[in-house]
Amino acid sequence: MFTAYGLYSHIRANELRSAFLLSGFVVLLLALMFSFALIIEAMSAPPGAPFDYIFTLAVDDLKRGWPIGVIAAGVWFVIAYLFHQKMIDFATGAASLSRAESPRIYNLLENLCISRGVPIPALQIIESDALNAYASGLKEGQYKIAVTRGLTRYLTDAELEAVLAHELTHIRNRDVQLLVVAVIFAGVFAFVADLTIRRWNFPFGFSPHRPERDDGRRGNGGAALAIVVALFIIALSWGASVLIRFALSRSREFLADAGSVELTKNPDAMISALRKIEAHAAIPTMPSRMQYFFIESPALHPESGWFATHPSVDARIAALVKFAGGRDVATGPEGEAPPGSLDSPREVEASFLPKDGRQPLSPPQGPWGRASR
Repeated sequence: MFTAYGLYSHIRANELRSAFLLSGFVVLLLALMFSFALIIEAMSAPPGAPFDYIFTLAVDDLKRGWPIGVIAAGVWFVIAYLFHQKMIDFATGAASLSRAESPRIYNLLENLCISRGVPIPALQIIESDALNAYASGLKEGQYKIAVTRGLTRYLTDAELEAVLAHELTHIRNRDVQLLVVAVIFAGVFAFVADLTIRRWNFPFGFSPHRPERDDGRRGNGGAALAIVVALFIIALSWGASVLIRFALSRSREFLADAGSVELTKNPDAMISALRKIEAHAAIPTMPSRMQYFFIESPALHPESGWFATHPSVDARIAALVKFAGGRDVATGPEGEAPPGSLDSPREVEASFLPKDGRQPLSPPQGPWGRASR
């Protein structure tokens, strides 16, 4: 697992997945167009019309209307490409964080980027006492790392550095590109399906809860079957988009944890940070579809199976202990104060880092002075 970090094969795989999702967007859009054509034709069909007749009309509608769907997809691509960051910022409440406001975080991130010769992402802050972070962006120059206020207050310098390295790894591995595509582009199908299935509001007064619809003339024809098929297509597109987003999240967190250890040479700091984040990760006001971005989201990872998104913290720490030689703070010596407790804020500058962000000539013992394990 850890040896896969940084390999071009992983980056290439993410790029191919992004292209697959973009092409899948068009296919699913055409499927949704066909499902709504079925509904409209079922509502306007003569009494007792067979399903084959309604199906043929819907196919003809799709043949005539598919250019509109492709144009709509293209417009959405442009809008999402130009404004995806504003959408994400609006949904998460992230705001720009300047160096003057928090030189500590800037210095930590800058040193990580200098050590690997990569551009420095912009920093953002989420005004929440929760402990969490995420990275976003589609290409170089757009990448951003957002941290919660609680994360900056309660994590030590080494722990915060490990979290920043984790998010930087997501950027280096193109994970953020893939996730933006999945959530912003493919997520529209979940929105349409959710709106349709939950509200059950259909044209011409049809409602699945009213089987005697209108004057009862269509109850025994092919219209009912057409409606069921349309709803099945909508539900299928929603289910596919959900499962795709879940599957994309299952391996990327392990790889980002591994990347954090490679950057900081400090698996204990990553483990300690995860233990602190584990009990304080939830942001109650955060939209559920945006929680995929975060380093930890307790509500989104059942123990296993297709519906798992984030791996559990225990599983991630077990990997760090096994492959990186880290020590789980939850199994420390008896009587030792758990490093994951939030006894006192630590919102102070990293005193060992110079104000201009340059690498110190003689760094102290810690993630920068410790030999690789």
